Amino acid sequence: MKGLLITPEASVTEFVPANGMDFTLEELQKGVEGCIEIIDLTEKTIMVVNEDGKGRLYPNMMATVIAKGCHAIFPHDYIAGNAVLCASDMVK
Repeated sequence: MKGLLITPEASVTEFVPANGMDFTLEELQKGVEGCIEIIDLTEKTIMVVNEDGKGRLYPNMMATVIAKGCHAIFPHDYIAGNAVLCASDMVK
């Protein structure tokens, strides 16, 4: 299984857990460069973001558009820093 790592520069790359199935907390923290926050996008899809990114990290417009399109964040809100998009069952 694979996730996607979305950066503020609009770079999208595959983000694969070391065990091929699900991410460890450490892998997700490395991906978002800090403490994680999970945003439910759909019943089966989540976005993992940096919990403390706002005001510290650059806005991630691509991740923000995805989250707003799923009505997962408020209209005035935004995602900052890297974001990991993956199936919800990839995070235990």
